Amino acid sequence: MPATSWLVKQLAKDFPQFSFKASHRFLWSPSDKTIFYNAAEPHANELLLHELAHGILKHNQYRRDIELITIEQLTWEYVAKLSPRYQITINKDFIHTNLDSYRDWLHIRSTCPSCTSSGLQTTKTTYQCLACGQTWRVNNAKTCALRRYKL
Repeated sequence: MPATSWLVKQLAKDFPQFSFKASHRFLWSPSDKTIFYNAAEPHANELLLHELAHGILKHNQYRRDIELITIEQLTWEYVAKLSPRYQITINKDFIHTNLDSYRDWLHIRSTCPSCTSSGLQTTKTTYQCLACGQTWRVNNAKTCALRRYKL
């Protein structure tokens, strides 16, 4: 597995339309076409390719939470095609764990805070329960402090 510093230099050369900046986390910023990365993170190379794939695939936004899971899956599929070019072996368990984190996030967001049944997303930040009719608003958190507020 190549060193992340080498990979960043190579990707910057191969994809000059993007900027690469060291950060405390991995993130694709479509507004300024920047890929933020943390070289000290386990699986740094895989995550770096993942954020690059978001840029290549022009992932800018999503309207429904379920779309995010599709976007993430398509991104990992692209990484699997791109990785041999850089002699990077993708750990399939890591990918499944990563995708599971989005599925868990969606499950929590869509679970009714009143009766724990599944709800349907009605707007970018609201859901409605299919069983009891409760509506709730969700915050934008993806990794921590996910909140649901009854309306």
